Amino acid sequence: MPTVLVVEDESAIAELVAINLRHAGFEVTLAENADQAMVAVDAVLPDLVLLDWMLPGQSGVALARRWRGDARTRELPIIMLTARADEADKVSGLDAGADDYLTKPFSTQELLARIRAVLRRRVPEALDSAVEMAGLKLDPSTRRVSRAGIELKLGPTEFRLLHFFMTHPERVHSRAQLLDRVWGDHVFIEERTVDVHVKRLREALLPAQCASMIETVRGAGYRFTQQAIASAA
Repeated sequence: MPTVLVVEDESAIAELVAINLRHAGFEVTLAENADQAMVAVDAVLPDLVLLDWMLPGQSGVALARRWRGDARTRELPIIMLTARADEADKVSGLDAGADDYLTKPFSTQELLARIRAVLRRRVPEALDSAVEMAGLKLDPSTRRVSRAGIELKLGPTEFRLLHFFMTHPERVHSRAQLLDRVWGDHVFIEERTVDVHVKRLREALLPAQCASMIETVRGAGYRFTQQAIASAA
């Protein structure tokens, strides 16, 4: 499930947001200030950050600028959630790197809609939308993979790996990139582990005759492609 870091110093608002996000299927981490937020992000990159402007110590805007200036967090989706409603404040927040800006008081439904919109633009693999390529269907909501009426049995890691491949087709991904995006940032395992799980994924795809969709690009990594299926047809 998508993970959201809520950076909010008012505990009542933070808990209200967290309850609604969890009810909507998100995993939530709370931080009361910029220092706690940086510790959380340094440990594991969330899928999205809800960031208050007025925080104890360092402001949310300063924190957003800091994250945007770092290569590791440059693409981290950020929504400012603040009581500062002036146009100049909105411009400052967006210029600091926020992907969206929502003012308090806010509608829970609008907040959820904006989160989903930002995730669609920035991390489509985090959503529960079904994906289909060359007849291969993957449904994150039911955890099912099938092709031509054949349901395939995948382990949890192979499922996440295939999901990532299918939401990023025709691109070459290095082993290090796959470790970060599929296993998670700051997970310390050997890159050879990727080869083992790619092998298992290909074996799981064999009954549907689509193992060749996972291509090895020598010296670079792996690529998910429809070309092999199309050429074999």
